[in-house]
Amino acid sequence: MTTAGIAFLPLQREHFPLLARWLAEPVVHRWWNHETSLEAVEHDFGPAVDGHEPTDVFLACVEDQPFGLIQRYVIEAYPEYLQELGSVCPVPAGALSVDYLVGEPALRGRGLGAGMVRELVRLSWTTHPEAHSVLVPVSVANTTSWKTLERAGFHRFAEGELEPDNPRDSRNHLVYRARRPEPALAHAPVTGNPSPDPGR
Repeated sequence: MTTAGIAFLPLQREHFPLLARWLAEPVVHRWWNHETSLEAVEHDFGPAVDGHEPTDVFLACVEDQPFGLIQRYVIEAYPEYLQELGSVCPVPAGALSVDYLVGEPALRGRGLGAGMVRELVRLSWTTHPEAHSVLVPVSVANTTSWKTLERAGFHRFAEGELEPDNPRDSRNHLVYRARRPEPALAHAPVTGNPSPDPGR
């Protein structure tokens, strides 16, 4: 899928060495806190690649160059997570969430992170017609991440305590929300004098 110059490719095992390198990048590792061996990447991403995990995982590319990863899932597909997030804010039926990273250091600071989030959310309104919200919790301390969400059109929705990805961080999180756009009016409002009734 391609929109606004950003292409989304379904993650495949051939991408695992690239993903392992990205997860080892200091900026990424600081917040994802992920093991970086190929075995760990296989363990955590292999089920999604095989369709056994209810998460869609994509590489984001610009001009055919992969620069980041973004994954999308229906929150209700993970009952424990639904319960935890629901203790902080309402979780509408069918709501989605996304996780994301910009892995290529040379391509950071160009707005690509906000671009890939914004475009995947826009596409998700079509692929997930039952979804009317995307909720994304982010550590209060991860300023770059929540500013990325704001640039992508999200608004701050709630604040509360959630389990951090990195145990060195506090439990304080912000929850951001994007809402499905309202449908355009089917007909423009009538202005001026109405046309004469041809039946008269």
